[in-house]
Amino acid sequence: MLEISLQKVSHSNQHEHAHMLLEKCLYKYGIDYKSQKIEKGEYGKPYFSEKNEIHYNISHSDGITACYVGRFEAGVDAEPVKPFRPNVVKRVFSESEKEMFENAKDKDLLFYKLWTLKESYVKAIGIGVSYPMKNISFSFENGKIISNVENCFFNQFVIGGKYIVSLCRIKNN
Repeated sequence: MLEISLQKVSHSNQHEHAHMLLEKCLYKYGIDYKSQKIEKGEYGKPYFSEKNEIHYNISHSDGITACYVGRFEAGVDAEPVKPFRPNVVKRVFSESEKEMFENAKDKDLLFYKLWTLKESYVKAIGIGVSYPMKNISFSFENGKIISNVENCFFNQFVIGGKYIVSLCRIKNN
């Protein structure tokens, strides 16, 4: 289950708002948020310490909050579309992504489509941005997300051309 909230929330209240959204999602699974103990993995990925087969991930940025709760290990990233950062393109895009980017009409939109996919993947595997993101490559064909990453499902939502939310779920073995 993926819940997305588009609310103007002050920067100082984003974390609290995200956890309220998590509480709402857990309620739909019959899980009491307040009874859950949250721990962090080696690279800081939060998880429920009690084994209940439910995973979660949260993202919030500049007025958008996304929360995933489900049976798959997952990562979610939500970003507003704003001017892209050229130094990030050079540092994290694969060669094929750079080529696609050079030919794009809307570079800002494409930047955040690619960035949020990469971010969702590194959050799903629990490593974060320390992962060499150039090793992950995405493209788009007939509305489908194509990736060199195995054993993952990717979904992406463009909301009003102003926000991008990407979700990576790791296939269960």
